[in-house]
Amino acid sequence: MAAAGSRHAGSARRVVVVGAGLGGLSAACHLVGRGYDVTVVEREDVPGGRAGLWESEGYRIDTGPSVLTMPGLLAGTFAAAGSDMADHITLRPLDPMYRASFAEGGDLRVRQGQAAMTEEIRAQCGDRDAAAFGRFCAWLERLYELEQPNFIDRNFDSPLDLGRPLGPALGLLRAGAFRRVASVVNSYFEDQRLQKLFSFQALYAGLSPFEALAIYCIITYMDTVEGVWFPDGGIHAVARGLAAAVEKGGGVLRYGAPVERILRRTGTTGPVTGVRLAGGERLDADVVVANPDLPYVYRHLLPETPMPRVARRGEYSPSCTLWLAGVKGELPPGAAHHNIHFGGDWKGSFDALLRRGTRQPDPAILVCVPTVSDPSLAPAGGHVIYALEPTPNLDGRIDWGRQRDHFRDTLVARLGGLGYPVDEVVTERFIDPEDWERQGMERGTPFALSHRFLQSGPFRPNNVDRRVPGLVLVGSGTLPGVSVPMVLVSGRLAAERVDQHLR
Repeated sequence: MAAAGSRHAGSARRVVVVGAGLGGLSAACHLVGRGYDVTVVEREDVPGGRAGLWESEGYRIDTGPSVLTMPGLLAGTFAAAGSDMADHITLRPLDPMYRASFAEGGDLRVRQGQAAMTEEIRAQCGDRDAAAFGRFCAWLERLYELEQPNFIDRNFDSPLDLGRPLGPALGLLRAGAFRRVASVVNSYFEDQRLQKLFSFQALYAGLSPFEALAIYCIITYMDTVEGVWFPDGGIHAVARGLAAAVEKGGGVLRYGAPVERILRRTGTTGPVTGVRLAGGERLDADVVVANPDLPYVYRHLLPETPMPRVARRGEYSPSCTLWLAGVKGELPPGAAHHNIHFGGDWKGSFDALLRRGTRQPDPAILVCVPTVSDPSLAPAGGHVIYALEPTPNLDGRIDWGRQRDHFRDTLVARLGGLGYPVDEVVTERFIDPEDWERQGMERGTPFALSHRFLQSGPFRPNNVDRRVPGLVLVGSGTLPGVSVPMVLVSGRLAAERVDQHLR
């Protein structure tokens, strides 16, 4: 049933959501809460999209996002469908949120809570940087207060909207948000390890900290200030929980139902009228919300409509290789749920990745061991290892057909050198950019368009297209962008667009 008091209760306006990724599920939660007749169609047999699950030999391994922040946004998504998040998933805070190891020596543990992290910095880096951390957090909080309501959690219809209202934009300017990430972070901290630790997040936006604007330090806010969490059962449990909330709210989910085309009134023009499934079945709809990667939507589901210029000719984020494994053996001393191993050539690695399109000479790698937090994800004596190395996307200069095995072997060898158990691998998968492309991700990257200024906000592909009335886009390729929190926000923004179209 629709949530009590919803605006459209009884109107039976039909919305088909294509794809049960986190963006599509977020949109569906908001739409059922507003009283729409919602059907979610998903090509796979389970929800989740990129937040998938691979089960093998008793191991349960997430195949997509590994870091979950901003639990309040997730709770709000459940609430929009009339559900309590606690009825569907159990979140636990991670402490430490990360263990960071550095080529120059020493480990830092990113602790949950400002007081605990201040003491960690004091013990490892000294009093000056410990005092600076408090000022840095205050600056991050100010950045978030200016950005979230005014530039992230809103729809844009024109670049002129950036200055409406003018006050927040001026506030960002005064706060130094248009300086470079590395410049701002380095102004707070003397220890180079802290400079890396609080600026590497620029890569999540597809950028180097030496070129990204400091507005993207909001990503640092999300984990450093708000904290990192993990759901019992893994990140895929979030997708399962949201799907259950949609069904509880009155929505219908159909799995194993790939969409072949988005239908329009006159065949290739006019408003959307529904979708056609691969088997020929037609589902009528007043609005279609599309969650696949944005270029895929235009290329395969709306081939008569050229994709937006920025999606066609823009700069896409780097990609990654991902080694997923179920192993037996002991972890290295001090291993945490999330482990970042920084290489020595910090700037050179970004130059290779983003300028030359080659493998980083000394890459930072992320190693997640979720069984540290949830041993039920592996058989007794086993661990799940999720190891990610940033790489160029398919616009780069790597021949993946020839170099794939080398990438896999050297990554696993590095893990072994760091003490992770890689001698008894029970089950494994290795994913490279060509694999991401086969899953429908443009340029072989799961991180969509980079967040250069002219590919963000009103300059990013919009979530509506005036050429295709009744089409609403959702996910990382549109507003507001990449990361689990942003994709959840994109679902609320999509529901707002549905309201606008049908009012």
